[in-house]
Amino acid sequence: MDRIDAMKVFVTAVDEGSLAAAARLLKRSPTAVSRALSFLEAHVGVELLHRSTRALKLSEAGQRYASACRRVLVDLEEADMIAGSERSAPRGTLSISAPPILGEEVLRAITDDFLDAYPAVSARILLLDRLVNPVEEGIDIALRIGHLPDSSHIATRLGGDVRRVVVAAPRYLSSHPRITEPADLQKHQIIAFSNFGLDSWSFTPSAGSTIPRTVHFTPRCIVNSVRAAAASAASGGGLTRLYSYHVADYVRDGRLQIVLADAEPPPLPVHLLAPNGRMSVPKVRAFVDFATPRLRSEFVRLAAEAGTLR
Repeated sequence: MDRIDAMKVFVTAVDEGSLAAAARLLKRSPTAVSRALSFLEAHVGVELLHRSTRALKLSEAGQRYASACRRVLVDLEEADMIAGSERSAPRGTLSISAPPILGEEVLRAITDDFLDAYPAVSARILLLDRLVNPVEEGIDIALRIGHLPDSSHIATRLGGDVRRVVVAAPRYLSSHPRITEPADLQKHQIIAFSNFGLDSWSFTPSAGSTIPRTVHFTPRCIVNSVRAAAASAASGGGLTRLYSYHVADYVRDGRLQIVLADAEPPPLPVHLLAPNGRMSVPKVRAFVDFATPRLRSEFVRLAAEAGTLR
């Protein structure tokens, strides 16, 4: 059996979450998929997947091997593109990751238009409320908010930086101690969203200081969903911190009110990231060229709207 083909089956099974789903996507029988995985495990000498009737779970060795397989398959795809002189013909599956709300409300429509313009390209969109490792997770393009560490990734700045705001329902604020400075948050109920700090939030330094003000707290509620955090705050459950575009509609219609706007940390930049070397792949270059001006326009609009929120 061809080892590269078996790697493709393995990665597909991991992504799809089951042998049956992988078989449907690859248009093979479940038996053929299972045989490919058994071949790969026999070749490497360790169990890669814990199988059950309903789902697959990667073993510890399988997690490392899946990352290595993705890198190998990406490198092979790049080699095929270059050797075949296909630089001007975007094709294949484009893997994109983005935060869920941005992915649903901004990136999805742009990707739909891109697929209409490039019929030979298909897309795999992963909407995740966590940072992804593009190389290890087989991602071609990642839409990311935040400062970037030094890395080998190619970053395209999109502009329209994003505010981080603290909000609560007006009726909650009217029945709890007044908030005039960050330290006042210690007297309040906090709805912590996992990506914005589970036990502390930082704010700009006070006048005459260069040290950011960090407020520590014990949250009343912890959630891993933007929508849940915003809805809980709007129902009067306490204060939460989210990006301005997460709560813009709530603020405009009066269900939420921004506090401590004068102490907000500087807005965060937004980038499109591609692993080093991926920009030479036609489908990746075509998407960046197609999406960048559209995304810049959207983030400029979102930043302008954020500036009107008080």
